[in-house]
Amino acid sequence: MEVQPLVDGDRLRFERTNSNPETNDDQETTEHRSSFKRFDMVVDCSDHHFLDGEGNALALSQVKERLVEESSTGMEYSRKEPSRMDLLRAAIVGSNGTPYHDGLFFFDIFLPPEYPQEPPSVHYRSGGLRVNPNLYESGKICLSLLNTWTGSGSEVWNPERSSILQVLLSLQALVLNEKPYFNEAGYDKLIGRAEGEKNSISYNENAFLMTWKSMLYLIRQPPKHFEALVEEHLRERSQNILSSCKSYLEGAPLAYAPDSGKTQHGNQKGASAGFKIMLGKLFSKLVEAFSGKGIDCSHFIEQEK
Repeated sequence: MEVQPLVDGDRLRFERTNSNPETNDDQETTEHRSSFKRFDMVVDCSDHHFLDGEGNALALSQVKERLVEESSTGMEYSRKEPSRMDLLRAAIVGSNGTPYHDGLFFFDIFLPPEYPQEPPSVHYRSGGLRVNPNLYESGKICLSLLNTWTGSGSEVWNPERSSILQVLLSLQALVLNEKPYFNEAGYDKLIGRAEGEKNSISYNENAFLMTWKSMLYLIRQPPKHFEALVEEHLRERSQNILSSCKSYLEGAPLAYAPDSGKTQHGNQKGASAGFKIMLGKLFSKLVEAFSGKGIDCSHFIEQEK
């Protein structure tokens, strides 16, 4: 069984996938964005990274309790007899103002037998691409809260206070942040220095390209039980995504685009020539992929001609 949380902006939501095959098709497209259940359990987790692990099957009730306490809104639960209560899958939406804006990032979560005395194991579904210093192509995640990187105090896992919600929000706010270049060990010393800021801009350009290359992979091969979410996400955000790409191609600095939350870019330089060349090629692939999902991209196709 999988629990399916979705982090979007400052909210935590959970993808709803009804496990009743007779009603699933009808309900997924109409309800999964408008009436998310905070939890749901689904049949078939065969593509989960930790499928072969032997975890803590009793831990999900603790996860629910902690998320109830920390969520800003009420929660509903779909309680079914589980077979793998130790496996979860989460989707995070990249925040505006970052090179990850509008992207979807999926994580497989495993609750080990020692949980919550020990942190969960988390695997990033990378599609073989490196989008961030903390997220490896292999799926490895460097995060002190997961005890996979050095840290102290509140930075590391505390069985009394830490939670999966905290892990997800840390991934969004601390890992998929505005200047991920400085996540690299020792690079924080370069913050504010000309060399560091120049390198940060270049890294952001590459992170944006890698994010949308990984999204093309997700469009072709979405994780189980998130197929409808991926399609709905694209329908909701495709126009903003393509408009942002056009803005970058026309000279807007990365993350200073329509609906980015940033309206003034002052002395920020526009995107580099190399980035524009790569983005131009990627833009055509995005238009093709979105159109293949039935999304009207005619306006952008006409602009390309």
